Amino acid sequence: MRANDPFSPNGLPLGGVLGSPLRGVDYLRRGMRLLWQPGIRPFVLIPLLINTAIFALLTKLGLEQFSEWIDAIVNWLPTWLQFLKWILWPLSLLLLVIIGAYSFGIVANFIGAPFNGLLAEKVECLLTNTHNVDGGTLSVIRDLPRVMAKEFAKLLSYLPLLLLVFIFSLLLYPLAPILWFGLGAWMMALQYGDYPMDNHRYSLAQVKRELQREPLTSLGFGAAVMLGSMVPLLNFLIMPAAVCGATIYWVERLQNQPQFARTFSAPGSSAKEGSADKFLDH
Repeated sequence: MRANDPFSPNGLPLGGVLGSPLRGVDYLRRGMRLLWQPGIRPFVLIPLLINTAIFALLTKLGLEQFSEWIDAIVNWLPTWLQFLKWILWPLSLLLLVIIGAYSFGIVANFIGAPFNGLLAEKVECLLTNTHNVDGGTLSVIRDLPRVMAKEFAKLLSYLPLLLLVFIFSLLLYPLAPILWFGLGAWMMALQYGDYPMDNHRYSLAQVKRELQREPLTSLGFGAAVMLGSMVPLLNFLIMPAAVCGATIYWVERLQNQPQFARTFSAPGSSAKEGSADKFLDH
């Protein structure tokens, strides 16, 4: 890639101690490219099938309920405000798309968590030129109760924020799409950032602290995942691409294990930016 490419690892601004939203977006882009690597493709199939089935179900339910939702909102308005129906309709549609996107992400990731953890493991092995020593698929099966318990813990951790955004959405309805999108961006960053870190047995509190080291990068990544989840056809690939992108983020920016730094860097330096791209430029 060109050195002055705004989306190349070397060309993106660091963004100071808070990170850079563009860097977060770029991790998703690079994760999408990583899907097609020979060693990764087999582990993308199951998440892809899960995405397809869940998206079809949620789309059907959302379209069936949308008209009833609009009618309920309009009937709640006094007669002299009925003209607002033409403003509420597009706002409600946008809100439905945003809520549907992160609902799709939550449900798909809850069901696909064991497979996403395995995908993150394979991506990290590829990036670090290491081999899995934990038993692969058999280890995933043995670890299933712990993984699902952590998924429940993540869902519970979302509830206070969901309640807060819901209350503000009622009070400031025109701002509701922005509020829900911001919440969704953080939820997606936490959801996907957890997969590579969970393979190293990071607690949920530790995952949050790691993501907060570069909050703008993390939110940029989560926002890109949210936007991708709203695009037809692309949303089928978002889950595995986000797992790959989050793993690149983890390897290059968040983890501090010296054995990985040696894989990507000259002695005495930190993990090299753009390490994943060595597999993509051939």
